[in-house]
Amino acid sequence: MRPVPPSGPAANAPGRSKSSHAERVPGRALRSRGGLLVLEAAVAFGAALVLPLLARGLKLNPLNRIAQVSGLAAIQLRFALIGLLLIGAVVLAMRLRGGRHFDLATRLAAAGLAGLASGFVAAGAVVALLGTPWPMFGLNGDSGRIVEWAHAVANGQPSGSPVYPPMPLYTLGYYAEWFHGGNTAYAFKDLQILGAAAFGPLVYLAWRLLLSPVRALAFGVVPAFALIDSYKPYSQTVLVLLVPVLVAMVVALRSSGTEGWRPLLLKGAGFGAVLGVLFLTYSGWFLWSAAGVLFAALLYFPWKTGRLKGAAFMGSALAAFLVVAGRYLMVMLKEGQTTKDYNFRFDNFTDPAYYLMWRTDMPGKVGDWPPPGEFGGVGLFALVTFVCLGAAIWLGLRKPLIVTIAAMFVSAWVMRMYIASHMYETQTVQLYTRTNNQLLYCGLILCALVAHLVSLKLAERRTASGAGAPAVPAAPSDGAQSAPAAVRAGLPGREGAVIGTLCALLLLLGTVSSSMSDRYMPAQDGTYRILPWVSHTIRQQDGKCPKFAPKGECSKDGDQSWLSYIR
Repeated sequence: MRPVPPSGPAANAPGRSKSSHAERVPGRALRSRGGLLVLEAAVAFGAALVLPLLARGLKLNPLNRIAQVSGLAAIQLRFALIGLLLIGAVVLAMRLRGGRHFDLATRLAAAGLAGLASGFVAAGAVVALLGTPWPMFGLNGDSGRIVEWAHAVANGQPSGSPVYPPMPLYTLGYYAEWFHGGNTAYAFKDLQILGAAAFGPLVYLAWRLLLSPVRALAFGVVPAFALIDSYKPYSQTVLVLLVPVLVAMVVALRSSGTEGWRPLLLKGAGFGAVLGVLFLTYSGWFLWSAAGVLFAALLYFPWKTGRLKGAAFMGSALAAFLVVAGRYLMVMLKEGQTTKDYNFRFDNFTDPAYYLMWRTDMPGKVGDWPPPGEFGGVGLFALVTFVCLGAAIWLGLRKPLIVTIAAMFVSAWVMRMYIASHMYETQTVQLYTRTNNQLLYCGLILCALVAHLVSLKLAERRTASGAGAPAVPAAPSDGAQSAPAAVRAGLPGREGAVIGTLCALLLLLGTVSSSMSDRYMPAQDGTYRILPWVSHTIRQQDGKCPKFAPKGECSKDGDQSWLSYIR
């Protein structure tokens, strides 16, 4: 009788191999974890561009509702077919050569689905803007200010706001110089689409710092799609990247006491540089998160195992952050004290404790808000969220992954209430309603991670109960339990769990992406649909109207009916 093969949480996690043999592919670079991550990134970003490129060939009028529905269906069909091909490759890999390449196929399928999902939303933006060169909202509102400021910085002049994050402005300015002859307005349309497409691959790769491929897709990417935005994609992208990056940094800090000096300093500098880039792109989330991350860092600092190394890790991270974003940080510390936000919006007149749904700055026609709930005005979704949040803390109280996210949630909640409580006295808003997004995202992640924690607990019990169990044949080299052994143990096979999960995520992401795309389909209803509608009513720079302008009419500023919806 052979001994029972070792098992555990990592061995049973979907998409995680317990043997490097499963990931052995030709080429020395691909044998390394870094090489495989590069391959995943290439697949994810490649998949993100497929649907937007295909959507350019659709022949329809984006201002017609039937055409919009047909466009969404066409994108959904292509999304489903390509997604099924990816899952089919996983099934094929399971059956060929003893499942030797099953884990590699799983990696690539998970990365591909993440890219396809955000590519769906980007394709929706392509459909919404067919026939017009203007970005969403043209030169109105935030879009107009960003276009103007980017043009200024690209020509060596100061932007209109010293505290506005410089990275989007410089990116847009230089992109316009390279591809649109300096026309930042037309270039912003491209970056709205490309920014939405990059959302899925970026958040997937960020969560791969912490989780295996399928878990990164399920527990990191899926919650992020509640926030995906093709109007100003960079602000929400920074949030969904900041959470896993900060969690990974706390995890690295916890183990820094036993690290070698060189990898320790390089890792710290890497985290600092990444955080610097994110800070230059959108800084608001750093304010909401600061107290929570500081708490987690102090809690997991290696006080006993290596204080000096822990301090060196944080010092190298801080140094790299200051090199990248120090100048902008000084501007924020100086100018941020005098910059006031007096613009009261729809959400500033609603219950500050409600954060589970954001109707945006342009909510359109609204009935009762927040929506009335069954339990003291609180709905079922809120109850489930709070229960799962408590369960996550209960099951993961000793895990930095859970504690850091929970601390960021609490930090954002406290900052929200602090600013809102002074709103009447100061008559300023200070963007406190934007904490909605961080509270919702952190809450959804904690809910999703309950499944992750439960699976780990079950794996631990399975390991413990297997210690005295009758001997069974050794597991195959790909880390999956053999079929007879699985039947005797009363457990489903690992491959089946992976394939079933990928199928469920394909349907879920396809549905969510279609919904998020639909909210940007042009319409005169005062919601975010007015943004692309306006783009079809602005006179082009050559004096002509966009192809699908209503009744062939357009003007310099476009349809301004949206102003009647601003409270």
